[in-house]
Amino acid sequence: MRVALIVGSTSDLTIVKEAYEMLRDFNVDVEVRVLSAHRTPEELKAYVKEAEEKGIEVFIAAAGKAAHLPGVIASLTTLPVIGLPVPAKYLYGVDALLSIVQMPPGIPVATVGVGEARNAALLAVQILSLKYDSLRASLKDYRERLRRKVLTAEVSME
Repeated sequence: MRVALIVGSTSDLTIVKEAYEMLRDFNVDVEVRVLSAHRTPEELKAYVKEAEEKGIEVFIAAAGKAAHLPGVIASLTTLPVIGLPVPAKYLYGVDALLSIVQMPPGIPVATVGVGEARNAALLAVQILSLKYDSLRASLKDYRERLRRKVLTAEVSME
């Protein structure tokens, strides 16, 4: 079970830390890379090919502003790509969200909410759970813990 977590800039590492930790909690191997669709396109292309050969099964690509990273990765592989829009200073990540969800026909990118790194990780886990029964069981346990947390929450209106 291997996921590649790619960010376009080191400034995005603070956003993806939650995804990294969530994947590690599910015992998924995570490989983190900083590669830009615009500044390092040749290195990105080489990495995607190398990652497939090394057994990466899902890509999570975090990007802000123009946010081409997830789409470029999706154009280079048939493996699942999850786009994680990164909130930016002026448009709060809406620009990245729109960029990621507006992929042309034939090159899909799954997309989670702006800054929702945990959901990106959980979507990767769901995809992997189609192949790994142990991961499916862990995901069911996780969901049960979420359910119990909601049901046992104390409510106070004071």
